[in-house]
Amino acid sequence: MAYIYEIVVQGYLNVDWSEELEDLTITHRRDGTSLLSGSLADQSALHGLLLKVRDLGLTLLSVSRLDTPEPEGPT
Repeated sequence: MAYIYEIVVQGYLNVDWSEELEDLTITHRRDGTSLLSGSLADQSALHGLLLKVRDLGLTLLSVSRLDTPEPEGPT
């Protein structure tokens, strides 16, 4: 079951990094941070993304999972 995540990092990320960061949407916020948002397939995908954030030298400020899982398509 995929969940929607919101991850906040310090600084403004280039929106072209979206593909490198699991195709999450990158939004620049007024406070000088970037919000990465979108669905991740599972905990393994989340941990892989967090490793990329670390490897890029980004300062991780927060990670939030929205309570509602993303629909998995037709059943």
